[in-house]
Amino acid sequence: MTELHLVVGVAVLGLNLFVGLWGAAAWLARRTPVSFWYVLRGAQGTVVVQVLLGAILLISGKEAKDAIHYMYGIGPLVVNLFAEGMRTGAAQREVPEDVEFDTLPADEQRTIALRIVRREMGIMSVAALLVATFALRAAQVSGKLF
Repeated sequence: MTELHLVVGVAVLGLNLFVGLWGAAAWLARRTPVSFWYVLRGAQGTVVVQVLLGAILLISGKEAKDAIHYMYGIGPLVVNLFAEGMRTGAAQREVPEDVEFDTLPADEQRTIALRIVRREMGIMSVAALLVATFALRAAQVSGKLF
């Protein structure tokens, strides 16, 4: 089980680093690739699996060498939840309160929608890079990788 936790930890680090850099590059290039969201959800899924594996290890009596490993292990889950919360407010920041989105012309709706998606992608890219940082620190304090 410890080996599986390590393998999933590497996946958390690699996938989140990849999707974070990809999203940042796409954000800078003003592109909004649909496939980004699928890879992001996969990266977030690895975080959930990793936290569950860590909890199973802890319940079974296997403790980390350094207690701060738990903070670095739970941190990615908290970051993802917080980022999803921030993402929900992205539309509110792009559409003025006194404007009815449905009444806008189609081209203006599309422009606003692309700005919303781009803002959401920026938020989630930063979150993925933070998750990768937490995963790297968790690996470092566990003494398993570096």
